[in-house]
Amino acid sequence: MSWQFILVNGPYGGTAEGPAWDGSALLFTHIPGNRIIRYDPQDRGSSIYRSDTNNANGLMFDSEGRLYACEGGGRRVVRYEADGSTTVLADGFEGKRLNVPNDLAIDQNGSVWFTDPFYEGAGGEWSNDRSNKDLDHDSVYRLDEQDDGSWSITRVTFDTTRPNGLLFSLDYSVLYVAQSGRDADEKRELRGYPVNADGSLGEYAVLHDFGAHRGIDGMVLDTEGNIVATAGFDESGPGPMVYVFAPDGEVLETHRTPTDRPTNCSFGGADLTTLYVTTGGGDVYMAQTERQGRLHYPTI
Repeated sequence: MSWQFILVNGPYGGTAEGPAWDGSALLFTHIPGNRIIRYDPQDRGSSIYRSDTNNANGLMFDSEGRLYACEGGGRRVVRYEADGSTTVLADGFEGKRLNVPNDLAIDQNGSVWFTDPFYEGAGGEWSNDRSNKDLDHDSVYRLDEQDDGSWSITRVTFDTTRPNGLLFSLDYSVLYVAQSGRDADEKRELRGYPVNADGSLGEYAVLHDFGAHRGIDGMVLDTEGNIVATAGFDESGPGPMVYVFAPDGEVLETHRTPTDRPTNCSFGGADLTTLYVTTGGGDVYMAQTERQGRLHYPTI
């Protein structure tokens, strides 16, 4: 059954990203506007949830309902506290500034995993100049909270270039990573990395290869363990799509989006069967699906 995408908010112009359901409304980032917007489906109105977000991209709630973000322009991963303050979890690795933190996932232990690609322009004007890139790699990291409230940072991938969306399997035994390079010599793959007992990652399996075409940007899990992902563009390949992949990478469904460059997606609604999709043009779409989301928060 084909999903019907309905425009519910925007366009804002420039990239919308980071959709995260808070239990009653959708939060999403407007990257060039340095803001998080809250869309309320009850009255179809929107409001500014937070401003001055340093080009925040990916958002994620932990099991307690606390909001984490990848602030690409600030080159850091943060938690937004209820009192309006910001806690910085990480802003560097081995004495060097991070690239442009992009997306994040939280495991069952509360550790925060994030991708740190360098996409030109994604962090604001400074990021158009690659001489501002300090690290010689684009990696995935794990952040672990320490007893004193600080966070340790551990590099967990050594074979990624411009990793983008990431997502845990139902039992947290596999970390799905979108390897989404832009250049001809970079791969565009959906990868599955086994998670070892010590928090390191094993050798990945390529679950889907997008070839020369735009790979996955963002993704979310359903209750059956399937990966719902945004990928593709009008420029080449099958076009802008929401894909549904089985855990082994089999393509179960494709749903073409009304506008180009879908960036990310999340389930929402009272029963978590509504899929919200953001786009590179600042649109937010909604589709009723036959699938139910498995979110870290809220659970139903």
